[in-house]
Amino acid sequence: MKHTHVSNKKKQAWVVDVNMGYGHSRAAYALKDLFSGEVLSANDYEGIPKEDRETWKESREIYETISRMKPIPVLGDFMFEAMDRFQQIAKFYPKRDLSKPNMQLKQIYRLIIKKNLGKHLIEKLSENPIPFVTTFFIPAFFADYFNYPGDIWLVTTDADISRAWAPLNPHKSRIKYLAANGRCAERLKLYGVRDENIYLTGFPLPKELIGGVNSGVLKDLLINRICNLDPNGIFMDRYKKTLKTELGAKRCAVGKASHPLTLTYTVGGAGAQRALGVKILKSLKSKIGQHKIRLNLIAGVRKDAVKYYRNAVKEAGLKKELGKWVVVPEFNSRADYFSGFNEILKTTDILWTKPSELSFYTGLGIAVVMAPPIGSQEDFNRIWLQYVGGGVPQNDALYTDEWLFDWIQSGGVARMAWNGYIEAPTHGTYRIEDLVLGRKSEVEPLPLIV
Repeated sequence: MKHTHVSNKKKQAWVVDVNMGYGHSRAAYALKDLFSGEVLSANDYEGIPKEDRETWKESREIYETISRMKPIPVLGDFMFEAMDRFQQIAKFYPKRDLSKPNMQLKQIYRLIIKKNLGKHLIEKLSENPIPFVTTFFIPAFFADYFNYPGDIWLVTTDADISRAWAPLNPHKSRIKYLAANGRCAERLKLYGVRDENIYLTGFPLPKELIGGVNSGVLKDLLINRICNLDPNGIFMDRYKKTLKTELGAKRCAVGKASHPLTLTYTVGGAGAQRALGVKILKSLKSKIGQHKIRLNLIAGVRKDAVKYYRNAVKEAGLKKELGKWVVVPEFNSRADYFSGFNEILKTTDILWTKPSELSFYTGLGIAVVMAPPIGSQEDFNRIWLQYVGGGVPQNDALYTDEWLFDWIQSGGVARMAWNGYIEAPTHGTYRIEDLVLGRKSEVEPLPLIV
């Protein structure tokens, strides 16, 4: 059976995210073909009741405000630690029953039961009971509690998840989980979710950066990255046979990348850590001016952050490089951002980011430099990323021009990109589409790597 892409003309499943940060929406955007190229936000859709909108708005504002406060000494740390403790992930070992609901989960269900939060959404979607696919746990709870008549699928978006991801009575729930990695799959079992409701798929990555089951696009992009990340041929000489076997002799004969060495630094939806981007810019000033590296500073849809970065470029004396060797793109909507960001990744060799859901993008053969984690889930993403060998924590950003180029000259960054491609899941989107649509898949099943 030939694997085909989902038609963009027919709504075959509801794809539901929550407009709160980028993580859940980024995963949903990769699955948009299931819903005719669109994504429905549970907290921002046409006709949402005023009370529901206000409840969502309050929680989003609290989250984003505290996230932005994190870099502030003492007060920021105190506020964020309080919020993080509220949604903390318990230690995995020793393995034990973790099915008892935590305070966060109880409060979520209090809103669902007493305020009917989400009932309007489920009644609206029930008029066309196609599969319900969501990348955030609360909409899945809505569908489960208010008896959505179709299948309910929940995509996990981090390398480990808190108890809040499983419902009050997980053993009785109809929710089917699409786990980003083996640890999530095993964690769900500790939370009481039935084995038959857990599917190991991998995180949904953009199909435009993969190119089908055979990964034709990804392999073309990867060999270009390796050319840039291994200027002395150390990595390619050592793994010559392996590269030819995996990528093909024709690709490996390219010899030179079609784009300059490119580093992309990106901030999250709350705009935290944007000052780090300026430190990187200042450190790389000389090498940018010499056209030895191109720097993308990605501020998402935050206009204030775009202005902040463009001003920083001018203050650094790099105004003439703005737009070519220092790129600060502006996006008018979240959909434009996700589409534009994926386009930028085609010519990105190194991705510098906090260990968010973007940690999984090492599965595209992208080396990741990790900014300090923000939150318990990002601590686990950091551990997972190092475990697969696709990324490392940043060194002192003030000396990026020294240590980053030392890593590149040694072939070490090329090795990270390769490790990510080999060890991290790549075809999560295809596995998810096949499961949701009930069709046979040509994508190989994932090994249970915890």
